[in-house]
Amino acid sequence: MKKLTLALYILLGSPFVYATEQAANNGAIVGNAEAGKAKATTVCVACHGADGNSANPEWPSLASQHANYTTQQLHDFKAGVRDNALMTPQAMALSEQEIADLSAYFASQTKKPNAAANEELALKGEKIYRGGNQSTGLPACIGCHGPKGSGNGAAKYPALSGQHTKYVQKQLEDYKSGARGSKSDQSTKLMMRQIAQKMSTEEIAALAEYIAGLH
Repeated sequence: MKKLTLALYILLGSPFVYATEQAANNGAIVGNAEAGKAKATTVCVACHGADGNSANPEWPSLASQHANYTTQQLHDFKAGVRDNALMTPQAMALSEQEIADLSAYFASQTKKPNAAANEELALKGEKIYRGGNQSTGLPACIGCHGPKGSGNGAAKYPALSGQHTKYVQKQLEDYKSGARGSKSDQSTKLMMRQIAQKMSTEEIAALAEYIAGLH
């Protein structure tokens, strides 16, 4: 019945309510994309773009990102599990409903295609993404993030395809150094720290370049 109601909302042009199966099953707050759009206009547009497609390579594009993942990141910023001079105060000011609404809005937006700037480097990154590095025990990214970088919303594995090279590179470097993930006891964050620590600076740069053009 809930799925039928959602379908009717979409077909009739009513405010689009984005809810994951997990939210429907465990009573989590359901995000409203229309409310999220209104909120994004006042707090997110300057960095992440009106439709979630960031023009600044230092800031991530959020369009089409899984709502579960965005929600988790905003909670992490709010709780101080993840630190950022810009994002932490923004997240601390958000209510639980506003976090759900923003996550729903960005999940409903279409990501604009991106491209690798260095094809030779991207080819090296593709080998890492699809095959890892057996000599160092580095696993392939494809196992969690999928062949096209679409991620896994239920597992809170983010969509990576088309993300800015500079942003991805910074996040991997932060995982490697412990600047990101060191305050969390979540298995996925611990796993990313362990993975990044197996990567060389050159491998991180190549992987980030490949992800930028992955679709």
